[in-house]
Amino acid sequence: MELRHLRYFVAVAEEGHITRAAERLGLQQPPLSQQIKALETELEAQLFVRKPRGVELTQAGQALLVEARAILARVGHAAAATKRAARGEQGRIAVGFTSSVPFHPFMPRVIRGFRESAPLISLVLEEGGTTELVDALRQERIDAAFIRSPVADPQDIVVRPLLEEGMVAALPADHALARKEAPIALPALAGEPFILYRRPSGPGLYDAILAACHRAGFSPRIGQEAPRMLSTLNLVGAGLGVSIVPESMRRLHMDGVAFCRLKDRPPLKAPLHFAHRRDEKSPVVQRFIDVVVATAANPRKNR
Repeated sequence: MELRHLRYFVAVAEEGHITRAAERLGLQQPPLSQQIKALETELEAQLFVRKPRGVELTQAGQALLVEARAILARVGHAAAATKRAARGEQGRIAVGFTSSVPFHPFMPRVIRGFRESAPLISLVLEEGGTTELVDALRQERIDAAFIRSPVADPQDIVVRPLLEEGMVAALPADHALARKEAPIALPALAGEPFILYRRPSGPGLYDAILAACHRAGFSPRIGQEAPRMLSTLNLVGAGLGVSIVPESMRRLHMDGVAFCRLKDRPPLKAPLHFAHRRDEKSPVVQRFIDVVVATAANPRKNR
């Protein structure tokens, strides 16, 4: 039995007439009659009762009609799904991000734009440090990642710089410098214990903060290292020290934490990069890359 046999059968059943079904299918009547007869022979069942003005389904024919319609509908759905997947309109994508990235408006804009352009794609988000995310990319556990740090040995990974944002000091809300509500010079924090995002997770920001402190004439005293940016701010809110974080983290409005601008020059910057596999062939992932690139091309909306 072939799919065309089921299509022939359904056409005859719906038309109730061999000749009209043949016209609908673009066939001659004799070959269509022969195909229906061959189908009955294969199934060892009479599907139609022949009448002077057409044909009528038997009970066996009625049973086959239900199944044939379901099979043909499923085949049509499979073909449509395959075409959508080939166009990058259906499928699944896993996207990683470091803990500070979602608070910048860029990532929500990308996700919203991608969902609007491809609502049938299942989008899975995974948080991690830069090193973890790059490893996951190479092991194909995720398909793309928003990261803060550069990749030392990219090889099979493409890293696209997207934007830079300023960094701010995060202080306990009752800190004397926070109460002044004025920009802070880095040397004013020289005597404070620093709480930093753990270096293996985010070597770029960690190293940039240490370098800025050294330029300001002091080596920061590291009181704690936290595995995630939110953990860093929780420790600041608990009064255990101060930190320097991307400016977009101000959107958190965390209890016990005050965010203060820095007045050092050159200003500290937190970069945002986008990483994906160099030989990416998935249409779904390519569609996501296109959305990221298009969003980055409109910097005014990324502030």
